[in-house]
Amino acid sequence: MTLQQLNYVITISEVGSLNKAAEVLYVSQPSLSEAVRDLERSLGITIFHRSGRGVTLTNDGTEFIACARQVYNQYEALMDKYGQSGTLKKKFGVSTQHYSFAVKAFVETVKQFNAAEYEFAIRETKTLEVIEDVSSLRSEIGVIYLSSFNQKAIMKLLKANDLVFNRLIDCGVYVYLWKGHPLAECKSIRFEQLVEYPCLSFEQGINNSFYFAEEILSTNDYPQIIKANDRATMLNLMVGLNGYTLCSGIICEELNGSDYAAVPFETDDNDTQMEIGYITKKNHIPSKMGSLYINEIEKYLQEQAIRK
Repeated sequence: MTLQQLNYVITISEVGSLNKAAEVLYVSQPSLSEAVRDLERSLGITIFHRSGRGVTLTNDGTEFIACARQVYNQYEALMDKYGQSGTLKKKFGVSTQHYSFAVKAFVETVKQFNAAEYEFAIRETKTLEVIEDVSSLRSEIGVIYLSSFNQKAIMKLLKANDLVFNRLIDCGVYVYLWKGHPLAECKSIRFEQLVEYPCLSFEQGINNSFYFAEEILSTNDYPQIIKANDRATMLNLMVGLNGYTLCSGIICEELNGSDYAAVPFETDDNDTQMEIGYITKKNHIPSKMGSLYINEIEKYLQEQAIRK
């Protein structure tokens, strides 16, 4: 049974005549008749009653044509989407820890394409989900950070998923808080000064390992800690509760707003360096959109480094 044979019998059932069907299908009537007989023999049923007035469906034929239409409609739908002149949109996705600069670079990338011709996706999500998204190719690129604390565990996980880490920038640790916070005007902030304020952290779900934390120094003993799922909630908690979080200090005011400050975190701990980078499949050849996204994120990070 072939798709061509299905098309033949569906057309015959619709026009009620082998001659008319042959004209519609641009095939000879003998060829069409032989194709139908071959199909009937392979199925072991009679699809049509033939008479001088034309053809009509048998009981078996009626049931078969109903199924054949479903199959052929699905085939046509696939061709409409994936065929040479199909309407399939090219896809590009990025998964990232909660970094506003990663979103900013994504915005600048999308501006360079006709969004009507592409299907774009940006996912600010949990650390493990970033890794899983890139591993499954749901996203082409993932943005995460490494530190001396989490590097061994994260790199082991990346290797197991056939992923590679590409360094973008090294940066220190900053306290990110609301400009109305009592410590916002400080030139630097020590851990002791933060004790009375809630530390804000992104929820990592059931895989809430210290190694997956988006905030460096996740093993510190914080008297108060509040989990959030998204960047907007995190910012609201900074204002409403004078909360703070520890971050890279690379903040996009265009997206986060100008009501927040990043103050250098002062510590005697030498393990406070963050290495931000992106992950891809091993031996991955970036798409045009992927290359542009990486260029945009590198350009933005370089501009921020110069400003500092």
